Amino acid sequence: MNLKRFIDERSARWGELGSLVEQAGTRPEKLDPGALLRLGSLYRSTTADLALARRRFPHDPVVGRLEDLVGRSRHLVYEGGIRRQTVREFFNRTYWRLLTERSSMLMLAGVVLFAPAILAAAWALAEPEAAQAVVPAGFLWVTEPRPEGTDMGLSTAGLAGFSTFVFVNNIQVTLLAFALGIFWGVGTGWVLFQNGLILGAVAGLGVEAGNGDLLVAALAGHGILELSCIVVAGTAGLSLGRSILRPGRLTRRQSLVSEARASVQIVVGTVPWLILAGLLEGFLSRIGLGPTPVTLVGVTVGVVFWGLLVWRGRSPRPG
Repeated sequence: MNLKRFIDERSARWGELGSLVEQAGTRPEKLDPGALLRLGSLYRSTTADLALARRRFPHDPVVGRLEDLVGRSRHLVYEGGIRRQTVREFFNRTYWRLLTERSSMLMLAGVVLFAPAILAAAWALAEPEAAQAVVPAGFLWVTEPRPEGTDMGLSTAGLAGFSTFVFVNNIQVTLLAFALGIFWGVGTGWVLFQNGLILGAVAGLGVEAGNGDLLVAALAGHGILELSCIVVAGTAGLSLGRSILRPGRLTRRQSLVSEARASVQIVVGTVPWLILAGLLEGFLSRIGLGPTPVTLVGVTVGVVFWGLLVWRGRSPRPG
């Protein structure tokens, strides 16, 4: 079945379901018994259509349209107790599926962040004085030589302060990467590119100055997860931009509204991971662990995050 036939054959009942939802509002008792039975039947067939669309047409706006319709219908079909189940289901499965369905935007966000980071790191190693021009003042300590006879150039308190500074900066970047997607995705791309440039320049300057292990001790424990959250927020922002530039069969407004709901869900699902990163930052940066255990913690949390994406983001097998 191709996309056109899929939409043509089913759009009439989607429209009928949407009409019943509009009539009922938040009170299913507004509908007569026959309409209620029809609502349940249409809801079940539409959820089946959504499952099929996720498998066959994961990148088409029709998926977002059906997600919106099913979401607006669910509370009319099930009792209020479904809300707790839905929250559990969201964090257990839906969040990861939303990301998997936007895998192309996820990869693009990663490339836009890390490609300039790699190039900037090489530039900083080759021309450290020039690279300092793109690095904010709060990061320039990485260019300072260590005091003679010391193993850790910054004190534990200094590392904690720098780690907190980076954590706050990364939260701001995460929010901007999502919000600026409304500008056709260009704003999101610029935020990712700019921060990748700074990330690479700081890493290169730190290694060139002999402070690479200090950077690892200050950042690796929570930085890997924070960078993952930035990529995810970038995915939401780029998906918003794509919905405007490529609305498919929907109007641009319909496409944007549909994708905005999904993008907000992605950001909401990312918040607990940002909180976890904050807890790691508060704990690891203040107890003065060396680079190796901090890196081990950071890599483990990163593997858990991306492992859950691969595992929980898969669509269930039919039947």
